[in-house]
Amino acid sequence: MKQILPETVWQTNETELLNILDKNQTLARPRRIHFYTPSFMYYKTSYYRSSPKDFPTISVTGRSCALKCKHCGGKVLETMYPAVTPKELFGTCAQFKQNGAIGCLISGGCLPDGSVPLEKFVDAIAKVKRELSLTVFVHTGIIDLDTAKRLKKAGVDSALIDIIGSDETIKEIYNLNVTVEDYENSLGALHEAGIVFVPHVIVGLHYGKLKGELNALEKIAKYKPSALVIIAFMPIHGTEMDAFKPPRPIDIAKVIAAARLMFPRTPLVLGCMRPKGRHRTESDILAIKAGVDAIAFPAEQAIKFAEKQGYETAFSSFCCSQIYHDLKGLAASEN
Repeated sequence: MKQILPETVWQTNETELLNILDKNQTLARPRRIHFYTPSFMYYKTSYYRSSPKDFPTISVTGRSCALKCKHCGGKVLETMYPAVTPKELFGTCAQFKQNGAIGCLISGGCLPDGSVPLEKFVDAIAKVKRELSLTVFVHTGIIDLDTAKRLKKAGVDSALIDIIGSDETIKEIYNLNVTVEDYENSLGALHEAGIVFVPHVIVGLHYGKLKGELNALEKIAKYKPSALVIIAFMPIHGTEMDAFKPPRPIDIAKVIAAARLMFPRTPLVLGCMRPKGRHRTESDILAIKAGVDAIAFPAEQAIKFAEKQGYETAFSSFCCSQIYHDLKGLAASEN
């Protein structure tokens, strides 16, 4: 069979792409699919029920964000536990541990330069790792080498970062005066620091349309990430973009298929941020056809589809970026 290139997938129309996916022409599919259900969202199906305590999310800026991006407007921060001082961060994590948590995601709003202000929390994070033994993921935003090295030394298990591949999208949607190059420099900093890092690519962030996603994947490919997560714009009520339609499931599948071809041995995930309902069911099934290793908060119909296709399934209450650990060794063999 003739090898299909990512660029070929990117240029296909809907019918052509569906044909490629139905014929399993991206790559050999994994034998097992991992499903993740972290604590920030309630999830219940006949297969699995999420825990409200296992893997919560913290905002080190509370509900504050300097950017007020058009797609979010700070709304996502409202779903997180606030901890705006190092003392509050450790205390919150200690309470999580007492309640039975196995880990947490430390995130927050951005400063005007696009970074999440993690510097003053590094010592507290190190204390969390040292005294509480929680798995700790951090969401960094734009990051420099010094901060990346300090997070590595603190024992952070993984750094998550959204990578945008269009300067226009960065300015239009993020209200941010940086460029794609700044995001690439952040990838370089994480890579040089030697920290496990898991880039996220947001499909349809530009008002629901594809713009820059392939470029984002090409930038990421230079730095051998530990895993790769594909998410998608979903309209959030009360934001500037709540009236815009999300990207079509086939558009999400196109990005996943291109990613699978570009990262044949890197764990690939369809992440938590994406539309719900029928849209999610269709996206999840197409993602399975495209060869993902994992899906966060999967539609029940997609789980059934995976089983019918002969996949083994595994459920976890961790953040989906944990796939790098659950499939340890695959990313290291990326060539």
